[in-house]
Amino acid sequence: MNSKFIAAIVAVVAIVAAIVFGSWYTIDQTQRGVILRTGAVIGTAQPGLGFKVPFIDSVQKISVRTITYSWDKMNSYSFDQQPADLKISVTLRAAPEKVGDLYARFGSLETAVNQVVSPVVNQQVKVVFGRYTAVKAIQERGPLNAAIKDAIISSLKDDSMIVIDSVQLENIEFSANYLHSIEQRMLAEVEVQKLQQNAEREKVQAQITVTQATAKANAIRAEAQAQADATKLQGQARATNIRLTGEAEAAAIEARAKALGSNPNLVTLVQAERWNGVLPTTMVPGSAVPFVSVK
Repeated sequence: MNSKFIAAIVAVVAIVAAIVFGSWYTIDQTQRGVILRTGAVIGTAQPGLGFKVPFIDSVQKISVRTITYSWDKMNSYSFDQQPADLKISVTLRAAPEKVGDLYARFGSLETAVNQVVSPVVNQQVKVVFGRYTAVKAIQERGPLNAAIKDAIISSLKDDSMIVIDSVQLENIEFSANYLHSIEQRMLAEVEVQKLQQNAEREKVQAQITVTQATAKANAIRAEAQAQADATKLQGQARATNIRLTGEAEAAAIEARAKALGSNPNLVTLVQAERWNGVLPTTMVPGSAVPFVSVK
């Protein structure tokens, strides 16, 4: 009887302990609880201490922390039919106010991501990437990333139980043949740019030569023009001097002629003024001694 009594006491204590410890629960700040009663969702639990009906109610904890999922080697084709392997990472979390709906539909966030998010990511990434050529996808990485994010969020807008925080296009890996063709094209473009630069340099040098030749020709032309102008001015000055001298001499001759006309003895006076006083040593028979008049 003592053994049976002790066993009964132990059973009662165990039942009481199970009832006591099974009537409460705690939810972490990074979680939300889904309260189940005989398997059916009857509500959600916020972080902290909560109580439930023992043996009838249960609580499933759903994380609402931000989690990043990655898709590696996602094969896609660009607009110009270039194959590429893309690496996409999506950072998401369960909406705290929708954990009940999420559990009722999927049972866990992992299942929701596999069944809802993953197909959308695969589809939208390929659709958006297909709008870009290979070169444009590399050159416009930022706009391409934003377009992929917008497409994914738009496709998941009806599934508000999952919140998309960010989408990252981490890597674009093209085929080796395409990368080789890109390298060759870049080398060709560099060579073309080099030839263009040489042509521009030669053009500038030619322009400099033409400018220098033009300046030299203008200088020679200006010098010749200056010399011609100087010669012309000298000729004009000489002609003016000759004209003035001639006019002066003419005026003097005219004045002298007028003086001679008005005074015939003026010639005799001039001769007398210029005579040096020496009489001629020879005389022509019958001639008179110059400047000597004897009454």
